Amino acid sequence: MQMQIQSLFLISIFFSLLSSPTLSLTLPSDIAALADFKSIITSPRRLSCLSTWNFTASDPCEFPCGISCARSDPNCYSRIIAITLDPIGYSARLPDSLANLTALQHLDLSGNAFYNRIPGSLFTLPSLKTLVLASNSFTGLIPASVVKASALQKLDLSRNSITGSVPQFLSSLSSLTTLDLSYNRLSGPIPDTLPLNLVQLALRGNSITGFLKQSAFAPLGSIQVIELAENRLQGKLESWFFLLPSLQQVNLSNNSFTGISVQSPTASNTNQLVAIDLGFNQIKGTLPVQLAQFGSLVAVSLRHNALTGPVPAEYCMAKKGVGFRRLLLDGNFLSGEVPEGFFEIKDFVGSFGDNCLERCPDSMAFCSPAQKPQSICKRKQHTNWF
Repeated sequence: MQMQIQSLFLISIFFSLLSSPTLSLTLPSDIAALADFKSIITSPRRLSCLSTWNFTASDPCEFPCGISCARSDPNCYSRIIAITLDPIGYSARLPDSLANLTALQHLDLSGNAFYNRIPGSLFTLPSLKTLVLASNSFTGLIPASVVKASALQKLDLSRNSITGSVPQFLSSLSSLTTLDLSYNRLSGPIPDTLPLNLVQLALRGNSITGFLKQSAFAPLGSIQVIELAENRLQGKLESWFFLLPSLQQVNLSNNSFTGISVQSPTASNTNQLVAIDLGFNQIKGTLPVQLAQFGSLVAVSLRHNALTGPVPAEYCMAKKGVGFRRLLLDGNFLSGEVPEGFFEIKDFVGSFGDNCLERCPDSMAFCSPAQKPQSICKRKQHTNWF
């Protein structure tokens, strides 16, 4: 009986030791891949997160920063599941050996100086959920092997020098919810199909051309944020776009859109639109009065377009739901009087300057800068008649 108790006691100690973090051991292949990664990196600082990675003094899963582990190996080894480097300008060409970290779920190397092409082998990692390589110096095309990353939820390659077009094959990533390819050197149109479960799409600051196609965006039932500013998109913005059921924020500024059509949401449409930025385009016509029917909409920018006609009184007196808190309309050819209610709204941020409006005193902050000269306004009015 005593021997049985002693055996149980030893077994309990054995398992407690196995679960002790001080005795955790990283899978040898993970150690080798991580050591290879460190060996090729040039650091601009002597003291950094990377300088604390001492493979002879401690186990990688006990490094003080940059590494996260989980014990999932059947042989009780810990596996590296996340690498996050500090953004201090580390430089290297990413090695294919990173693909040997087969339990890796999150890789964040943003804010550094990694360069050359993104290795296609990264996308063969079976558990990879987050890949953030923003603000580096990567070049070349987006690897076609990205289609193998079936678990990928977030892909952020923004602020690099990636070329080519936005690949059609990205649509096969059914788990992807965030795609950010902003500030690269991408060109060509937006693909005909996009990842169906996207929540955030950011393609800002490229040279993307063409039109917004209903076939690409209408199936995106979960899309909340669309950021396409600073491109070369054109055409008329149709009403379907503003009625996407989950859409909250839209930025299409600094493009070449020429028109806008807005339809009021129906009772069955659970519209969640909060903010629209269509500034610095070439939009003609009048301000869509239907924007007043979007109950959640509080911020609209249509500044520096070619809009004419009055500021709808409905924007102030009959705004459904929450009233406008930010309304930027400067740099157009709007005429008539500013609805008096805007002068009374507390904490209202507006800009009605550089138009053809009447009774918009320079003493009011939102009437600055001054209105256009009458000669310009009359010339614009004359061209509109014809």
